Amino acid sequence: MTAAGTRDGALTGLRALAALLVVGTHAGFWTGKYTDDALGYVWARLEIGVAVFFVLSGFLLFRPWVRSVARGRPAPSTRTYAWHRARRILPAYWIVVIATYLIYAVHEDDGRTGLGWSGFVRNVTLTQIYGFGHLHTGLTQMWSLAVEASFYALLPVLAWLAIRICCRGRWRPGLLVTVLCGFACVTPLWIVFTHNSSAFDVTARLWLPGFLAWFVGGMVLAVVAEAGHRISPALATAGALFAFVLACTPAAGEATIVPEDPGAAFAKSVLYLAIAMLLVGTLTIGHGTGLLRRVCASAPLVWVGEISYEIFLVHLVVMEFVMDLLGYSAFQGSAAGVFVVTTAFSVPVARALYRLLRPVTAPKPVLAAGPRLDPDPDPDPDPDPDPVTVRGP
Repeated sequence: MTAAGTRDGALTGLRALAALLVVGTHAGFWTGKYTDDALGYVWARLEIGVAVFFVLSGFLLFRPWVRSVARGRPAPSTRTYAWHRARRILPAYWIVVIATYLIYAVHEDDGRTGLGWSGFVRNVTLTQIYGFGHLHTGLTQMWSLAVEASFYALLPVLAWLAIRICCRGRWRPGLLVTVLCGFACVTPLWIVFTHNSSAFDVTARLWLPGFLAWFVGGMVLAVVAEAGHRISPALATAGALFAFVLACTPAAGEATIVPEDPGAAFAKSVLYLAIAMLLVGTLTIGHGTGLLRRVCASAPLVWVGEISYEIFLVHLVVMEFVMDLLGYSAFQGSAAGVFVVTTAFSVPVARALYRLLRPVTAPKPVLAAGPRLDPDPDPDPDPDPDPVTVRGP
């Protein structure tokens, strides 16, 4: 636990690890390492960062509602919540979108999607995932931020339904978890629907319902943490590693965020949920310290974690130029080399963007009666599938 009004450095460090996984999976994709063998599956499954970020968002953003009902306090202000979310994600995002469009106005772009004013408006408004042809080169990873934004908008409604309607405003953790599990059932139903219906095109697989279970997993952890339950960090970390090994098999489908086979898509969703919940749970409801907490709380990871959102925003544009710098064509070259060089260039750019906007995005100090983990968590999204085929980042 942390002192009142302070952040949990281990969670910030976990965001750093997740951000590095994102860079790694993109380096693997662009250098052609998504091969149909054990190593290829490992490179592809580094996209697990998406689930970690979504679970973290569910945990950190739902926790104020959980604490309000558990401790008999007024519910959080929806207006304040919305303002904090917009202030944290939009300024940096808009700068990166504008800069990327300016760069590719003079830089050759073979992607030819998301062009023109309509593409620009789609990207600025985070509506680029609704239909084909709106993801722009260097910004394709932003599909996950669009999913995050839709969750931000829905969260107050989910909190109201779960706490005020189903639990009648009383602290009933068992019932609350049951209701949340009901919300999570939307994801398997959406997987079945989008794989077997022609009502929507394939981009619908990238909408919030397809990932709601991951956010809900974090919301469940918020309830469990407030109820005082604890788990063994060693067992939880071991369970996450075992689930990752299972995910690196054909059972989780091909190298894409949403496999074509609905059974594989469901298996992958469940495995990723388990991995992310166990990792986040190790840091939030684990008793004692544990190896993962010590690693994530280390100064270098906390430092990188502070700018993990900005790294997410800029790393694909940087990677495009790194590929040129290293003389690699698409789907060739050293994935490790691209990862290292992209990270080395992305970090100072991200730090500069972070420092530039810190006066705008920094949360005002808040004194809380009890310990808190993160007063204004970053959204920190994840890897990106191809906008047309939904294969690879």
